[in-house]
Amino acid sequence: MSAGSPNPRTIDLTDQFLIAMPGMRDGNFSGAVVYLCEHNANGALGLVINRPTELPLQELFQKVDLKLDRPDLADEPVYFGGPVQTERGFVLHDRLDAEGGHYNSTLKIGEALEMTTSRDVLEALAGGAGPKRVFVTLGYSGWSAGQLEDEISRNGWLTVKAQPEIIFDTPVEQRYDKALSLLGVDRNFLMGEAGHA
Repeated sequence: MSAGSPNPRTIDLTDQFLIAMPGMRDGNFSGAVVYLCEHNANGALGLVINRPTELPLQELFQKVDLKLDRPDLADEPVYFGGPVQTERGFVLHDRLDAEGGHYNSTLKIGEALEMTTSRDVLEALAGGAGPKRVFVTLGYSGWSAGQLEDEISRNGWLTVKAQPEIIFDTPVEQRYDKALSLLGVDRNFLMGEAGHA
């Protein structure tokens, strides 16, 4: 392969779910569903969507000197998004239309979602505005160039096109099975097959 040719193993899994296979040994990802916000030749960034913490959003807002004026969100948990930068917040939300404005540091993902890391999204929510549906994490999941592709090739993950309803509307304890169902796979089948050649 010449130095200028693209890596044939590079795939774009942005806006997909990564579903941990039962044999996943990394405790951060055992039983996890990760929403991939960005995936390119440089690596990947995602948020675990099924690991709530004990911290409610209302308390998180108090920690950053804001009062959350959204009763629909006050008791929602902050999630463990992954082991990288666990002191930093990541807000996954519906894409804003042109009239809704924009935030200082936002990554557009697919057709429907955005991820914002700047404080202005929290300020909008604190004021009773902001995106209708939000999912807030501390930390993110990251992979260096080629690392995720390698993990997938070793059967560490299943991948499937994401559905926002699973992130925002599905009870947390059902998200793993719901994500698997997008592939037509049952968890019991995976468990039964784990370790068999």
